Amino acid sequence: MTARPWIPGERYASRAPEPHAPPDAPVVGVLALQGDVLEHLRALRRCGAHAVQVRNVDHLAGVDGLVLPGGESTTIGKLLTRFGLMEPLRERVRAGMPTFGTCAGMILLSAQLDQTEQQPLIGGLDVLTRRNAYGRQVDSFDTRLRVAGLEGGPLDVSFIRAPRVERVLSDEVEVLAEIDGHPVVVRQGDVLASAFHAEVTGDDRLHREFVDRVRATRAG
Repeated sequence: MTARPWIPGERYASRAPEPHAPPDAPVVGVLALQGDVLEHLRALRRCGAHAVQVRNVDHLAGVDGLVLPGGESTTIGKLLTRFGLMEPLRERVRAGMPTFGTCAGMILLSAQLDQTEQQPLIGGLDVLTRRNAYGRQVDSFDTRLRVAGLEGGPLDVSFIRAPRVERVLSDEVEVLAEIDGHPVVVRQGDVLASAFHAEVTGDDRLHREFVDRVRATRAG
């Protein structure tokens, strides 16, 4: 028998049973073109969502909210354009679909980037963001961070080649957490973004807050 090709992380993922979402659970997608998709899927399922991968326009049409994972923002932007997802995604974000971007996701949701090289952006957050603001991969670090409105004390997070907001461009943007005076968690309406990876530490509170917002938006 010929062995079936496997995806890195797939075998590990199958070892732990995923919790079953209730029938009325919100459907939350994770953009699955590149990046740390599995970690977000697991976190969302632990928070009671029906989590699915989003790879095309039909997938996007079936979700109540969307997570944009960390990864390589230029690659994700190019793939969004290549697969015809960029404009439909921009329209959904403008229409009020709850969206949560982490690391590269924050970059993609930004209105502007502090760089000369242009790249495709989704928009939704009126901020100017700087890529790799904390250095290279070897400069990555874990920390605990207080996030406004989040109960239970500081959040465990990982900064991995992380961006940060250099400037807030609108009074509609709420700054929920900062490091050294620079925003690293921001929200504008139903769009939430973090410079760090909240999905790799096991502290699901930011995901839980997002799932609760998706649920409330769907009910409304």
